[in-house]
Amino acid sequence: MTDGPLIVQSDKTVLLEVDHPQSGEARQAIAPFAELERSPEHIHTYRLTPLGLWNARAAGHDAEQVVDALVRYARYAVPHALLVDVAETMDRYGRLRLENDPAYGLILRSTDRAVLAEVVRNKKAAPLFGARIDDDTIAVHPSERGRLKQVLLKIGWPAEDLAGYVDGEAHEIRLKDHEGWDLRPYQHEAVDNFFHGGSGVVVLPCGAGKTVVGAAAMARQSSTTLILVTNTVSVRQWKHELMRFTSLTEEEIGEYSGERKEIRPVTIATYQVMTAKRQGSYRHLELFDARDWGLIVYDEVHLLPAPVFRMTADIQSRRRLGLTATLVREDGREGDVFSLIGPKRYDAPWKDIEAQGYIAPATCTEVRVTLTDAERMTYATAEPEERYRVGATARTKTAVVRRLVERHEGDRTLVIGAYLDQLEELGTALDAPIIQGSTRTKERERLYEAFRAGEITRLVVSKVANFSVDLPEATVAIQVSGTFGSRQEEAQRLGRVLRPKADGHAAHFYTVVSRDTLDQEYAAHRQRFLAEQGYAYTIVDADELPA
Repeated sequence: MTDGPLIVQSDKTVLLEVDHPQSGEARQAIAPFAELERSPEHIHTYRLTPLGLWNARAAGHDAEQVVDALVRYARYAVPHALLVDVAETMDRYGRLRLENDPAYGLILRSTDRAVLAEVVRNKKAAPLFGARIDDDTIAVHPSERGRLKQVLLKIGWPAEDLAGYVDGEAHEIRLKDHEGWDLRPYQHEAVDNFFHGGSGVVVLPCGAGKTVVGAAAMARQSSTTLILVTNTVSVRQWKHELMRFTSLTEEEIGEYSGERKEIRPVTIATYQVMTAKRQGSYRHLELFDARDWGLIVYDEVHLLPAPVFRMTADIQSRRRLGLTATLVREDGREGDVFSLIGPKRYDAPWKDIEAQGYIAPATCTEVRVTLTDAERMTYATAEPEERYRVGATARTKTAVVRRLVERHEGDRTLVIGAYLDQLEELGTALDAPIIQGSTRTKERERLYEAFRAGEITRLVVSKVANFSVDLPEATVAIQVSGTFGSRQEEAQRLGRVLRPKADGHAAHFYTVVSRDTLDQEYAAHRQRFLAEQGYAYTIVDADELPA
């Protein structure tokens, strides 16, 4: 027995003692393969899952490294059966390999004949195969490359895809080398890992330069590129960044959104327009076939809509790069990201990037508000499906938010919420403009630019600002309501204030929560991902805030 910070249990849970002096090292050691489930004050609970272990395996971690991390930091002897299970689970990845054969085309080759026999007899996999070539090899219908990977993952035999990629239509793209600018070391490593693996996902904190990683990958590939983003503002920001960091000109970059339909060597489209239905069909998904794309970039890949997943299954011969701050998907489709976009190729702990000075240090505070008697009664008598909204939008929060804004007078502050009536009330109380879903793109861009320039220091924003909005000057974020218990939303909202500040200022992230309601319960769930990244929430009572 040692005095380590981990307790590893036979049910595949791993308990981390937060106050232990080695907790930071241990968290970093297990982060590549363990998923955080609960993060109260003193003991955090992680779980070992097959997908987490396979992602680690695909990223270059082997079973020996995983076992070593568990054993090195464990307080008690790690159950032997668990260590065996970890090794055997990781060994499942790669026993089946998709390859391109000169004579037969796409094939599935196995290093274990019994495994191949098992998957060939599977009812969902069988229709995707062609002729049996030999005891270790079977042909695969080329159009079923993606769907076969999905099926194999679900039956517990994830295939390593070594079938290669088409180059696509060549189009020269170079990174600019002036203005003393260069890729950061972790950005170099992310691009190298991506190309070594062929396709997959790069996970970097908000503000750490995911767009630059995308631009560097485009320059390395030097071919026509399709980029999928969350909204029209993101389209314009990507275009601006590509012109800033690469040799691409305005004429080479097309916008494919609700407002414009341009197809150019580099085309940036929104998920919204790609999934818009007309007469029962997704007509814009044809954009995937509009050119001989050499690279497809999925920004905020954790938000990928189901129709885009379906189309992605058909384009497995194209290199695919997913970019995100968190691989958490609230719909549980992380397995589809693994199968269809690719495994996690690079993942940098947020605190590592902060320590290098590339994102701002941040303090996270949960401010608990006591509802008035009338508000408590309204909450108690609300229908179950309305309770979260009633608790999250309690009017008592308005005075608390005003005090927080006044505490940071002069700092660029974002007030973020999910409900329009609440945002309108806060906009009036704070004398601040509001950006929400119906705000026109031109007006959004004008307000964002005024905020960057310091002409306005307060913005009230809905969830439209969760993703791909570059506001490096924002120092304070105050969250008043969210999408129930969404962990990825919490990460994105903190990310709004993590861009490094010119004056070295720390960032402040507040979440204002109604005590003894679902709002408090969902807040605890939302905080799990950030706790995994090493951010600790301080809980304060609203009554203790200075008036």
